[in-house]
Amino acid sequence: MLRNESQDEADLVLTGGQVHTVDAADRVAEAIAVRGGAIARVGTAGEVAPLIGRRTRVVPLRGASVLPGINDSHLHGVWLGTMWPSLLMDQLTGGGHGDPPAAPARLETSADRRAAILRTGALLATLGITSYTEPGLGPGEDDGPSGCFGSAALRDYADLAAEGLLTARVTALTLFGELDGASSPAALLEGLRGFAPPAAVPGWFRVAGVKVFADGIPPMRTAWTDEPYEDGTYGSLLVDGGTDDEREAGLVAMIDAAHAAGHQIGVHATGSRATRVVTRALATALARDGRDARHYLIHGDLLHPATLKAMAAAGIGLNTQAGIPVATEDLLVAALGREAAAYAWPVGDALATGVPLCLSSDAPVLTPDWRAGVAAAVTRQGPDGRVRGAAQRVALARALRAYTITPAWQDGAEAWKGSLEPGKVADLCVLDGDLLRTEPGALPQVSVRMTVVDGRVVHEA
Repeated sequence: MLRNESQDEADLVLTGGQVHTVDAADRVAEAIAVRGGAIARVGTAGEVAPLIGRRTRVVPLRGASVLPGINDSHLHGVWLGTMWPSLLMDQLTGGGHGDPPAAPARLETSADRRAAILRTGALLATLGITSYTEPGLGPGEDDGPSGCFGSAALRDYADLAAEGLLTARVTALTLFGELDGASSPAALLEGLRGFAPPAAVPGWFRVAGVKVFADGIPPMRTAWTDEPYEDGTYGSLLVDGGTDDEREAGLVAMIDAAHAAGHQIGVHATGSRATRVVTRALATALARDGRDARHYLIHGDLLHPATLKAMAAAGIGLNTQAGIPVATEDLLVAALGREAAAYAWPVGDALATGVPLCLSSDAPVLTPDWRAGVAAAVTRQGPDGRVRGAAQRVALARALRAYTITPAWQDGAEAWKGSLEPGKVADLCVLDGDLLRTEPGALPQVSVRMTVVDGRVVHEA
């Protein structure tokens, strides 16, 4: 998908600002030119000026910031389009206003699902989001209560992509078990043999692999942990089986089968025992054939240092949400004790260890506004003003990479998107301010001036 630079005039030039390339050197340039849906040149205003012609639209940035299009690598698009502006985290923590909204009606038709997807797309365009991962749609939820996660939604996405109606690039994972619920090796094997996802629409939609639920979440005492909850229990895996050993064997069998079938695997794993067992199973599968599969853990609430080292050694990614620890640490401590907070959501340690880190929203659990996610990752400050896990703060540049180039790596697409370099697709997010002079906590107040996808302006304030 790389496109060669030529000397023809640009379609769009943005100049006179801070162009954060997020390339290997995190270079900041002054101007960028777009032609034919691709980035034609990045550099000083003088270097880009020769590409300005009679038909070129020139946007004076006046010090504003240009970023690669944001990639929310774990966002439930159909569900978000149904729920917004309601968020589950507000209901869990009491952060919302007024009574919780009534549950939305079940999505029954393709028209319902398409409307939800397009509503999400319109929302994401206003936020500068140009790619996202829909993490779990498939046969396991065909009879689910919401109608948001069944396999028909995959076809709706593919159809919208083929019709040119998507305003963000979508990667999806297939779900053969229940959302946040039981799964079984038998169901996964049956799905791998018998379910055929829709064909990819290059550049816009593809089904990359399989989503597996290993366990629940610590505040609900359903994460599988090495440490006891206050009631003496340890949680368990969500996989079928009568004992921990049987359930673990089933989980390993599911991972082995999905890897052998050539799929990328994203595993929802939160408890310290679950993250350790999943990491070992993924690493073992990867070692058998050396395939660059881009497997990753989802959420990873409790990760011991040894688990992080094993993830880094095997090239296993971590996809987590910076807004969750600042909102729910007190709930975790109430469930597992203060000691557990020492290795809860260790994003700083993950980066230092070499784990590929993606930050995401899990919307509609959290807001899809990535600016809030970056602020939480950099400050670790919650809505109440308290700082939680200050040792795990990350630098702004690292947080930006976790929303751009590393999610492109997760998508297997870092060669053609995720950074602002000549030849890559022209997916841009333009912030109406100087990012480097903005206090991280104030980032959510910096407006998104423009969103460009494939060289096309899909939002302009």
